[in-house]
Amino acid sequence: MPSASSAPLTHAGFVELPKHEASGGFDHAAVHSTSGHVYVAHTANNAVDVFDPSSRRHLFSVPQLSGVAGVLVSDEAELVITSNRAENTIGIFAPVPDPKVSKVAVGIRPNGLAYDHEGRQILVANVGDVSTPRSHTLTVVAADERLVRGEIPVSGRTRWAVYDPEAKAFYVNIADPAEIAVVDTRQPNRIARTIAVPSAGPHGLDLDLSNRRLFCACDSGMLITLDVQSGRVLDQNPLSGPPDVVFFDRIRGRLYVAIGGPGVIDVFDTRSMKKLGSVATEKGAHTFALAPTGDHVYAFLPGSHRAAIYQAGQT
Repeated sequence: MPSASSAPLTHAGFVELPKHEASGGFDHAAVHSTSGHVYVAHTANNAVDVFDPSSRRHLFSVPQLSGVAGVLVSDEAELVITSNRAENTIGIFAPVPDPKVSKVAVGIRPNGLAYDHEGRQILVANVGDVSTPRSHTLTVVAADERLVRGEIPVSGRTRWAVYDPEAKAFYVNIADPAEIAVVDTRQPNRIARTIAVPSAGPHGLDLDLSNRRLFCACDSGMLITLDVQSGRVLDQNPLSGPPDVVFFDRIRGRLYVAIGGPGVIDVFDTRSMKKLGSVATEKGAHTFALAPTGDHVYAFLPGSHRAAIYQAGQT
C-alpha cells in the first residue's frame, strides 16, 4: 500500500448532504470557481445540492429540477446549467442562493452539457428513447435568449459532452456506434465529422486543450486517448470497471475516472498515461467534481448521501 504522502488522493473529510427522497442518488457535478461552491445533481431529490467544501456545510438546494442528471457551471457567464431528464428541459440560473430558474424545453431525456462561452450557446446531448425513432439528438440553445437554435440528429444514445474553445467545437460521446460526434459551433445545425472510438460504450469525456487530446472512458472498461484533429488513437489503458465521470486536471497533469463498481476513482499521470492508483470511494459512487485548482476531488456517495473530500497528492 502506498503511504499517505505518495497516494494520488488522500481522504480529508465528508460533507453531509440531504437524504434521498426517492430511489437513485447523485449524478454530474461542477464547481463555481469564484466561490468554490460545489453544485451536484441530486437525482433522487429532483434538486441540485450546493455545498461549501471549506466549511464542509451543505448551503442550500435548488428544487423542482425533475430527474436532474447533469450540472455545468460556466465561470465566464456566471451561469449554472442543468439537464432535467424527467421533464425534457434544461435549467439556467445564477450561482447564488435561491436563484430564479429559467427552463428551456429540449430533446428527449437530456443528459450531457457543454457551453460555448464565446457564442453564448449551450449544447444539450439528449439520451433519447429507444421506442421513439430519431430521438437521439443534440439541442443547441441560445443562452441569453433562452431559445432553441436547432436540433441535430445523431447516430445513437448520447453520453457526456465537452467544448473546445481553440477548435470552436463541441465533442459528444455516442454509446453505439462507438464514436465522438463533432459539432462546429459556427455551424451548429449539423454534425461536422465523427471520430471512431475503438472500444464499446464511450461514456465519460474530457479534453486536454494544450496537448489536443480527448480522454474517452468507455463502458468496456477501457480509457481511450485520441488526437483531437486526426482522431488517431494515442493510448489505450484498462480501467477498474465500467466508468462514468472523467475530469482532467491540467495543473497537475492527472486524469480522474469514477468507477461505480467496485467504487473507486482511477488516477492516471497524463504525461506518461501510467496509472498512479485506485482510490476507494463507495459502491455505486460513479460521479465526482474536481476543484479548479486541482487540489481537491469531491466524490458523491449514494449509499450514505455524503460528499467525500480528497486532497490531491503531489506530482
